[in-house]
Amino acid sequence: MAVGARSRVLRPASVDGIREAYATARRDGVPLGLRGTGNSYGDASVNATGHVLDCSRMNRILGWDARTGVAELEPGVTVEQLWKRILPEGWWPRVVSGTMFPTMAGALAMNIHGKNNFTAGTFGDATVEFDLVLPGGELLTCNRERNAELFHAAIGGFGMLGAFSRVVLRTHRVHSGELLVQAMAEPNLRRMLATMEAHRGDSDYLVGWIDAFAEGEAAGRGLIHRATYLREGEDRDPAATLAVRHQELPANILGVIPKAEVWRLLAPFNNDTGMRLINGAKFLSGQLEARRAPHRQSHAAFAFLLDYVPNWKWAYGRTPVETGLIQFQAFVPHATAEEALGELLSRSRRHRIVPYLGVLKRHRPDPFLMTHGLDGWSLAMDFKVSPRRREALWRHCAALTEIVLAAGGRFYFAKDLVIGPRDAERAFPPQNLQRFLELKRTLDPGMLLQTNLYRRIFGGLAAGSAG
Repeated sequence: MAVGARSRVLRPASVDGIREAYATARRDGVPLGLRGTGNSYGDASVNATGHVLDCSRMNRILGWDARTGVAELEPGVTVEQLWKRILPEGWWPRVVSGTMFPTMAGALAMNIHGKNNFTAGTFGDATVEFDLVLPGGELLTCNRERNAELFHAAIGGFGMLGAFSRVVLRTHRVHSGELLVQAMAEPNLRRMLATMEAHRGDSDYLVGWIDAFAEGEAAGRGLIHRATYLREGEDRDPAATLAVRHQELPANILGVIPKAEVWRLLAPFNNDTGMRLINGAKFLSGQLEARRAPHRQSHAAFAFLLDYVPNWKWAYGRTPVETGLIQFQAFVPHATAEEALGELLSRSRRHRIVPYLGVLKRHRPDPFLMTHGLDGWSLAMDFKVSPRRREALWRHCAALTEIVLAAGGRFYFAKDLVIGPRDAERAFPPQNLQRFLELKRTLDPGMLLQTNLYRRIFGGLAAGSAG
């Protein structure tokens, strides 16, 4: 991938184990970074100068109430573990990412969002409470009434205020293991935005794919998928569709090719020419799909598109670290979205650094201190990284960052690898940034918890603020 480092990994199995990991890092005189299953696209869980605490061994489901849909979980429980436990009883996680493999702690630390952010909010919005092990070893229970400020700061605080050791979540009642899915092909960005906006009120999920290579009147063209939950009684055999076996993604593509090997078939097309062809073909097939009637699709198949092809990132290159991909995800207010997102795509085409994948989503604000959430839109763009083009790509992303900031936009720590301290100062409300840094100094005066992301963005800010 595009970034990485070697570190000593500590894998606690309990709260005392977390405290011991803290003590080990202090004894060794190095900082400690927190890591779940490593699904962040950038350097959020990379710690090049110290140790890494991996919570994946703490993966028990501590409690589940099928009457209320409330789950009590250890931090290493994955989204996959959660949905497989609750779906047969008629529940689904309120918020999931595009892959089922993140941990609860990782999802909470990054305050992940899904294709239903415009209606369901973020992972933090679905959280009832959590236990946090502070850098000093103290265990605090946080919710909206107790330690409320820390509750709103640690969610989305990318693991820099403490380690989650218990998470309590609300889930969503469902009456079927399937969704009703409709495809809509639109000829340009303006129509993409307008159609998705028009369907906010009658959709449970909305996501748009954009062909970033399209030019002229077709710039920003793409395919929208909207999905709605089935109402009670609409599924003739809910017990069958709610079963885990009904949700399992196919082991082979086209019934023949093992999914684990598909990345090898994609690799020869992982260049500008190949991806232009693939994007064009996808739009044409999307137009055909849009002419068909809405169809039913399992929750897992709709939600976890990234899991259809395991190791898909390897198609971008496996070695050295300087190869791979980065994702630039811009969040911009609704009022400036069409102009700003259009300029992101236009500049990428002009400079011949075109993203191979573009994903459009609608968002709503949330109350968390370091949130990326706003009343607006996000455009996630996957860029190929190579040693030859790396410097030019980073310059290009700096220019894209300026477009986003000028539009009043923000960034998402789970996806970022390019913004710096001054960008963060402009992207986040000053009072939020100041309070987060104050909490960091108060709760972690020795700066035990650090990652590459923290040092890249917040290390300079913290030093400047302290001075």
